[in-house]
Amino acid sequence: QITTASGNEFLLQSDIDFLILDWFHAIKNVIDRLPKERSCTSRNLEFKLRRSSSIELLNSLDTESKEPKPEHRKSLIFRLNYSASDTNDRNRVKSRLKKFISRRPSLKTLQEKGLIKDQIFGSHLHLVCEHEKSTVPQFVRLCIKAVERRGLDVDGIYRVSGNLATIQKLRFVVNQEEKLNLDDSQWEDIHVVTGALKMFFRELPEPLFPYCFFEQFVEAIKIQDNATRIKSIRSLVKKLPRPNYDTMKILFEHLKKIAAKESVNLMSTQSLGIVFGPTLLRPEKETGNMAVHMLYQNQIVELMLSEYSKIFGSEED
Repeated sequence: QITTASGNEFLLQSDIDFLILDWFHAIKNVIDRLPKERSCTSRNLEFKLRRSSSIELLNSLDTESKEPKPEHRKSLIFRLNYSASDTNDRNRVKSRLKKFISRRPSLKTLQEKGLIKDQIFGSHLHLVCEHEKSTVPQFVRLCIKAVERRGLDVDGIYRVSGNLATIQKLRFVVNQEEKLNLDDSQWEDIHVVTGALKMFFRELPEPLFPYCFFEQFVEAIKIQDNATRIKSIRSLVKKLPRPNYDTMKILFEHLKKIAAKESVNLMSTQSLGIVFGPTLLRPEKETGNMAVHMLYQNQIVELMLSEYSKIFGSEED
């Protein structure tokens, strides 16, 4: 750590001990060469560390404009702190950390005591639904209602990205608070709401279309005969776990409303397929066929939107 006389602080950090030692000696040598009875002739000191290709010019360290007293020379320019890792110290720290981790309570225990709230983002869909005693996450319902109130006519809805910092703030609020008001002024940009909804589906540990169904949906979309293709997709959808089916149904019903306003918002079923395909279904292990998979992912979502009534309707329909 380098602290200049003007109060600026600079931190040089590395996990490589010999590199830190080189930095220390390089800077110390500069300090030792400074005049003892007069001020520095240059108002700036520059340190270039050549030991690492990733280290460039660090910073200019400003000195005081006034003539320094000789006994205050080093403290006036900067203080230099250096610490090198010691193997024994590291081993002791590791040992203590292991003991601490082995004694710490489990996540389940902390949740049962109310010290940690169940997360919405990043949790399995069925766990979120079990916690809320529902088959569709409340956050998904709230986002859909907000978009249908304020966003059906918005150009590029779901395609245009919202401010990522605000989306992350919304994500934090959802994970930490029980009640959420999407009509609050801080969420007035509807693209923040749509961005958060897409993030929720992206962060599911297992996508809305479960991994075990991925190849089956891909094989179904490859069927040439349209009626047979729709029937096959419908059959697979009906086999989905209840939370997946109900959440999918309400989401696709919503996206169908978005597509119905294509003349205003410019979001066709094809556009929505491109946006939601990779978000809602993906293989458990990526292979070399990523581009091909993406094409099928988009086509599956597009077909399910264009044939929504046949896929999600009752048998009589």
